Amino acid sequence: MVVWAITHHDTLQELLADPRVGKNAQLWTTFREGRLPEGWPLLNFVTVPGMVTADGADHRRLRSLVTQAFTPRRIAELAPAVERRAAELLDGLAGLEGGFDLREHFAYPLPMWVIGSLLGLEQEQQDALHELSNTLVSSSATPQAAIAAQQGLYALLGSVVAAKRERPGDDLTSDLIAAREAGDRLSEQELVGTLLLMLVAGHETTLNLITNAVRALLAHPAQLKLVLDGAADWSAVVEETLRYDSPVGQFPLRYASEDIPVGDVVIRRGEALLASYAAAGRDSGHHPDADAFDITREGTRHLSFGHGPHFCLGAGLARLEAETALRGLFGRYPGLRPVDGAQAEPIASFVSNSVRKLMVRVD
Repeated sequence: MVVWAITHHDTLQELLADPRVGKNAQLWTTFREGRLPEGWPLLNFVTVPGMVTADGADHRRLRSLVTQAFTPRRIAELAPAVERRAAELLDGLAGLEGGFDLREHFAYPLPMWVIGSLLGLEQEQQDALHELSNTLVSSSATPQAAIAAQQGLYALLGSVVAAKRERPGDDLTSDLIAAREAGDRLSEQELVGTLLLMLVAGHETTLNLITNAVRALLAHPAQLKLVLDGAADWSAVVEETLRYDSPVGQFPLRYASEDIPVGDVVIRRGEALLASYAAAGRDSGHHPDADAFDITREGTRHLSFGHGPHFCLGAGLARLEAETALRGLFGRYPGLRPVDGAQAEPIASFVSNSVRKLMVRVD
């Protein structure tokens, strides 16, 4: 099996928009010939029906149907509700004396509530889906656990779709069920696959983004002081975090539909490409002083939301949530600091890039 990891910013940007690079696993020789090992944990990422594995006209059709329900107006209308939910969570932090896991008590519940509200999920469904999605993106899960998580996600989301078909509501799931383009609808498989993509991308990535931003600011107090003093914007913190510590480490997979020369090598037809977003963000050939966290960096450009036809539809929502979370957190608790001696252990994931816990305390 040959998989090319694309780690340079400019090369990755070029290949993400290259029409010779596709997302349909049938382009991948290893998959097409049935040579993947049984229980391969990333199989769901390359086979899930929906936008993330579609190309060309099929991708444009699916994206158009989803865009009808995922509009900028809907996102803008969410802003007051996101602020209220963030304030409620911040109220709860005051009673957590002696230190707490910011990831568990703030960075997770905010984006999970947002995507859960958008999709019309009950709280118990949100928690169950979070646990299953954690297993799905884990690199330490056994093949059996990964398969069970995938089956559990499909079953749970299938039951959500069935309930919304019977009793539509004012939510994204109901809108997706009703969405049409020239009389066309999402199939049942496409609908569940789209919901799965939105669920994982809509909370796992934003959870990591908030966690990584807080961790970077606490490790760089001079940078935190700049934004608290008004010398920099929270939007600059979010963009620099996306570059410096991308919430998605790598995302599998893309495939060459024909031979593609890249520098002094050739990616052969049928070989796979891995988009290494975290590595591209630290590419010193594109980002001067790439290993420095600098929110005053001019012209910050990153690929953490992708590029080209598969650019993330939820980028605006993720930015809204992260900026709201950080502004509220440090506005309420400017003396937030790490718990002395607490270890920041990386998540055991090939895809998700963050730490398992971020232990902090408030003064």
